[in-house]
Amino acid sequence: MKTSVGVCVVFSLALVGLGSAIKCYSCKDYTGTCSKIRDCYYDDACVSVYERGGDIHRQCIKYSECDYSTIAQKFPKISSFRFSCCASDLCNTGTMSLASHSVVGILLSLVFFWWCVL
Repeated sequence: MKTSVGVCVVFSLALVGLGSAIKCYSCKDYTGTCSKIRDCYYDDACVSVYERGGDIHRQCIKYSECDYSTIAQKFPKISSFRFSCCASDLCNTGTMSLASHSVVGILLSLVFFWWCVL
């Protein structure tokens, strides 16, 4: 019994790790299309920065830095912009994803752990 609970705990923790690092589009473009993909760090989000003139900057950014003043410091040459941050693979295409991978990983681990306990 103890062994099966231990195995369940290990698998549950492994499922939590799903999606802990995401992939983001990373480029500056004028047309809204971007095909360069970058692997981000575990605490990163994807950001899209939209300049008033139409340029779009896409890249990884620390999730804690997804605020207007920090992004303004990272892009000092851009005087007027709007931005969006998201936390799932390739979510900075212009549309927002409803569920991030980390939330899915946590939910899967909880379901698996609950199944193991019963």
